[in-house]
Amino acid sequence: MSIRKRLTLILLSMMVLTCFLALVKGYQKSMSHGEQLLDSELKVVAGVLMQQPLSINAMAPKMQESAQLLYQIWQSGELLSGSDELNLDLSQYQAGFQTLNIAGQRMRVFVFATSLRTVIVAEPIAKRFELAEAVILSAMLPMLWAVPLLALFISFFVKYALAPLTRLSRQLAQRQANDFTAINWQVTDEEIKPVISRLNDLFKRVETAYLRERFFASDAAHELRTPLSSLKINVHNLAAQQGDNQELQAMTQGINRLTNIVEQMLILGRTQPEQWQKQFKEQSLLGISQAVVSQLYDKLAAKNHSISLDGDDFIINGDEFTLVTLISNLLSNAIKYTPANGQIKITLNQTHRQRIWQIEDSGPGMTDEQKKRVFNRFYRVGGDQHPSGEQGAGLGMAIVQHIIAIYNAQINLTESALGGLKVQVVFAGAKCD
Repeated sequence: MSIRKRLTLILLSMMVLTCFLALVKGYQKSMSHGEQLLDSELKVVAGVLMQQPLSINAMAPKMQESAQLLYQIWQSGELLSGSDELNLDLSQYQAGFQTLNIAGQRMRVFVFATSLRTVIVAEPIAKRFELAEAVILSAMLPMLWAVPLLALFISFFVKYALAPLTRLSRQLAQRQANDFTAINWQVTDEEIKPVISRLNDLFKRVETAYLRERFFASDAAHELRTPLSSLKINVHNLAAQQGDNQELQAMTQGINRLTNIVEQMLILGRTQPEQWQKQFKEQSLLGISQAVVSQLYDKLAAKNHSISLDGDDFIINGDEFTLVTLISNLLSNAIKYTPANGQIKITLNQTHRQRIWQIEDSGPGMTDEQKKRVFNRFYRVGGDQHPSGEQGAGLGMAIVQHIIAIYNAQINLTESALGGLKVQVVFAGAKCD
């Protein structure tokens, strides 16, 4: 939930709670004042009836029923006048105010007694509740109607107050991944100033670490290319002069492995999304897959692997070098970890919105723990002690992950029907051929 919605809900909740408490308090106050006023009214009515010039057997006209007022006038133990509903004996009443059940309802009764007469006046308690409800509703109803309007005002002003944060978020969202320039924004809000200051400090530290990591590996790899080439030439010359022997073969394998590591490090340093996306053009994934299979066919033949390439061709916007590197690394891994006489299957599938490049093998597959770590740099499944005996740098899947980021694609590692690993690369929004 956004801060704006949270603040709006909090403020509205506080308003509704305040209105409810005010309603309860107002109802209590209205009841208290209403009781006092109506009790005073009963006293006045009792005083008026006390002065009525009545005699025994001379009944006064009855009061209107709409007044919701019952009365009795007693003199010398005889009833001079009164309402039919109030037909209790005088002995049942006490002087002053009391609340009794009369005629099937709760009544407020006032008994006014003198040496000559006793007057009893009663009115329903419901009248008092109706009066309190009318008073409180007339006072609170306009406030209740105003709550939706206040909600709109609160939402607007909260949005206005949070506008600097929204602007800052928009600026950060528009930044490129490698843009570490300071936020040049002069703000007057005391809450935003330290945030921008801390962000600018963070940008400086991240830029330093980013450049150090990015250029160290690539620069070191670049500097190693020349001495490695020289070593390779010297070993070749030694082999030509002295004949091929076990020591020279081990040296050649070591140089080749180190050369492979250097090339992988260079590729890893070059796989920056912004760099490659600028030069995207339409590429046939089927054609690139066929070309990679041709390049690695000698390795396939050496282990007597059977390979199939099925599915429909589809076109994506991409770069040939990165796609060749992606498919080559995945196919090389399948060849490495699939035993001799194994099976490898490449499939291209397309749906309405997705294009899927998939490779399966009949190798040993991966455990869940290995799948979590396989994209880490320099991590190799089984290490150099893997039964395949294949040499590697442990950078292939890290490069694959970088290329996946370039295409905003997804990679899924699951079990294959062939018994080994199934790798799916899902390209979203690709173009059909």
